[in-house]
Amino acid sequence: MKPAELWLKPGKEKSLLRRHPWIYDTAVARVTGRAEAGATVAVRAADGRYLAWAAYAPASTLRARCWGFDETQRIDVDFIAARVHAAVARRAHLAADSDALRLVFGEADGLPGFVADRYADWLVVQLQATGAEAWREMLIDALVQATGCGNVFDRSDSATRQREGLPATSGVLRGVTPDAPIEVVEHSIRYGVDVQRGHKTGFYIDQRDNRLLVRQLAARLAAAPGRAPRVLNCFCYTGGFSLAAAAGGAGELLSVDSSADALALAQDNWARNGFTAAAEWRGDDVFDALRALRDEGRVFDLIVLDPPKFAASHHHVERAARAYKDINLNGLRLLAPGGYLLTFSCSGAIDVDLFQKIVAGAVFDARVEAQMLRRLGAGEDHPLLMTHPEGEYLKGLLLQRVG
Repeated sequence: MKPAELWLKPGKEKSLLRRHPWIYDTAVARVTGRAEAGATVAVRAADGRYLAWAAYAPASTLRARCWGFDETQRIDVDFIAARVHAAVARRAHLAADSDALRLVFGEADGLPGFVADRYADWLVVQLQATGAEAWREMLIDALVQATGCGNVFDRSDSATRQREGLPATSGVLRGVTPDAPIEVVEHSIRYGVDVQRGHKTGFYIDQRDNRLLVRQLAARLAAAPGRAPRVLNCFCYTGGFSLAAAAGGAGELLSVDSSADALALAQDNWARNGFTAAAEWRGDDVFDALRALRDEGRVFDLIVLDPPKFAASHHHVERAARAYKDINLNGLRLLAPGGYLLTFSCSGAIDVDLFQKIVAGAVFDARVEAQMLRRLGAGEDHPLLMTHPEGEYLKGLLLQRVG
């Protein structure tokens, strides 16, 4: 049976010729043949040239996501299985550092809309697009086969599915209900992960390398003459950066988050590692807490700002920029000379250059001197497809106050 065909408007083929995997509704001229949600369609330029195979999403402004650009390919069970197995194999070496890993990262692994994470003996998946949803059973079968792990939990409950016209789903797909929390080990630190109710799939796996960096910076500060470093972790969630700083030798830690449930798990994580540093867990709005800490005369040697997404789309960029400016301005005012600030944005609509400009403005307004030591990003298991820059959602900066 001949597949349906999605025809582009004249001139709209340029991005696909550069192998960008997304097609928006504004680029589509018409669809011929029967194309249901999730169906594989042949994408053609206005002059009839073949461009790609794509998954069709009639309810979404992101009308199609490309599986591949080779006309001889067949998007079938073998294709899906091969992509899953290849993605898992590419990350096998990372298991030496952690048993919390991202195994499949959507477009970056040629499986648009499909995300799979591993937490010890559990797999947690998100099917965020109609194409992934159409291949749900085959994707899960391939993932179980590639990992040998029979426990699979579905966290397809993000707003992305709503934009695709799909209902939110969550629950056990294979095996049994997961323990709450599941314990994972990352660079010798133990973390409890609530995959059923936690953010994303339960843990910020993408920050693994940056947690290690915080540990190293804390150790560097602790090795210098004087007192052990004072650390402030804002938007701390379940305490990832706090535990990393403690492992590095932090003397005092203040962790702030507005979620009582997250703070409770953070304190459980603290206890499961047996840390003895002075630790304070403050349930508060971070914007308010930063101002209050300034009024209290507090000063810190290491500060982490890892907020949730402030810009859900390009429509919210201006408002998000003000929020990023606010927390960085007040964070810098609390930073001791010689201290380190790690600041992050996970808003895809805020690119790295804009984020750097926002933070530079905060440095200027705080009237401090600071150097950017490096740009930060997600770990190796969150690769960036070079033809899909939108995949670089997490960006960060490491600053040091020099005056």
